[in-house]
Amino acid sequence: MGLVQAVTGAVGGMLGDQWKDFYTVPDGLPPTAALFAAVPRGTNAGRGSNTQGSSNIITNGSKIVVPEGYGLLLFQDGKITGFAAEPGGYEWRSDDLNSQSVFAGDGLVSPLIKQSWERFKFGGQPGSQQAAFFVSLKELPENRFGTQSEIYWDDGFLNTQVGAVTRGSYTLKIVDPILFVKNFVPASYLQPGKVFDFTDMENAAAGQLFNEVVGSLAPAFSLYSNDPAKGNRITKLQQDSLGFAKSLSDAVENGYQWKSDRGLAIVKTAIVSIEYDPNTRELLKTVQRADALAGSRGNSNLQASVAQGIQSAGENGGAAGLVGVGMASGMLGGIGNIQQPATPAAPAADDPVAKLKKAKEMLDLGLITQDDYDALKAKALGL
Repeated sequence: MGLVQAVTGAVGGMLGDQWKDFYTVPDGLPPTAALFAAVPRGTNAGRGSNTQGSSNIITNGSKIVVPEGYGLLLFQDGKITGFAAEPGGYEWRSDDLNSQSVFAGDGLVSPLIKQSWERFKFGGQPGSQQAAFFVSLKELPENRFGTQSEIYWDDGFLNTQVGAVTRGSYTLKIVDPILFVKNFVPASYLQPGKVFDFTDMENAAAGQLFNEVVGSLAPAFSLYSNDPAKGNRITKLQQDSLGFAKSLSDAVENGYQWKSDRGLAIVKTAIVSIEYDPNTRELLKTVQRADALAGSRGNSNLQASVAQGIQSAGENGGAAGLVGVGMASGMLGGIGNIQQPATPAAPAADDPVAKLKKAKEMLDLGLITQDDYDALKAKALGL
């Protein structure tokens, strides 16, 4: 009975595998899928007769349609035997005995007898394994990263160590499908019906990538903020998705060799938030104030501050207060130095003409009011 069952299985499966088939993308595929098996369409809208073929045999003459943005990997007995990177329709041709078909012009009697005998030796199953897998060549989105506590790095602009909690996402691209499959994809995903998805929380391989990205964030921030071409400003990170993506990709490559060992690369990033630690926030406030006081804007701010101080001194302390402010401004290089080149040293303080001249300059610059000037004039003339 065992012999009869084996022969029956060998002949039935062998005849089923004579039919040419049509392979394409499976239904219900998630948009973030990276690698998945091509599926045969034995029937289409009730038409078609190939419902008995073996799941691991592709008949000669079968068509495989590769959609835009995907590549096609061919396997024979677990080994990669071919790769197509261009979209379009392809025809399967193999010298393997189990792929031969009477419908593909491979003969009638001889191939059937040989296939039947080979399958009889394997208990009715074909002695080969063939498969076709699609691999995404697009940018794969929704790969997230985040830190639960502060990470620290040396910042070139602030010239000290800074820290932050950050989260965001990046797009990933398979730049070498053969390396990716050979060196990274677990064997459990090289089966029909399995989908390798980087965003799948149950995918341990994808979880490893997440941990490696988090471990590369501090070096990536350091690479970015210490790059003179980026202006050495960490505050530009959230506006420079491509620039930071390169820094992150370089940091990942330096630490874990994604591109050279696994055929993977980070293309773009989107930083959702950066929460700096208290010390870094204070440093950034100082930098903002320094930026606000730089150049002509800073000159105007300083001028307004001095004017406000002189006015306040005049209101509260009279002429004596104004003289005090004048002494302070003199220590800063003179009020006139704010907008004008340095002037010769002022005449002696007890010269009333010099006092009136100085007061008139201050009035013309708008640093004191007419009432303040009149008070100084009366004081200088002893009135």
